[in-house]
Amino acid sequence: MSSVTKKISALTVAEYFIDKANKEKETITNKKLQKLLYYAQVWSLVVNGEKLFSERIEAWIHGPAIPAVYRRFKVFEFNPIQMDTTKVSFSFSKKQVELLESIWAIYGKYNAEYLEALSHSELPWQEARKDTSASESSNNIINLTTAKKFYAGKLKSKTS
Repeated sequence: MSSVTKKISALTVAEYFIDKANKEKETITNKKLQKLLYYAQVWSLVVNGEKLFSERIEAWIHGPAIPAVYRRFKVFEFNPIQMDTTKVSFSFSKKQVELLESIWAIYGKYNAEYLEALSHSELPWQEARKDTSASESSNNIINLTTAKKFYAGKLKSKTS
């Protein structure tokens, strides 16, 4: 990470997405939140050349997940997260906000099941789970180098 960009936690990014959902009267579950965090991280690597947050992303049964964020919101199970974000303040850089707004615009409109299926269809999650059966728990880490190459390739093919 460049010394100019403020380091942020995955939980702070999660609160940002919850705040977006609240303001737009959308529902957001823990499962959907996990996928938004994953896509924010990998696209930050591609677009900004750096990680958005330092927490690892694991290849769980239902797709990419950040354990600490999952634990924070697991009380909601598969139900929408209920969190008052009116007093939460964010101090993201301009490029971080632009990235998060793009992630919300592109992926935020989809439900958790769609995002789960999407992440399952993509190489980074598949590679991390290659020796794990579909119903088996795993804490295998998704390789961000693989992810960056994969999503950069998707971007390149869309612009060619």
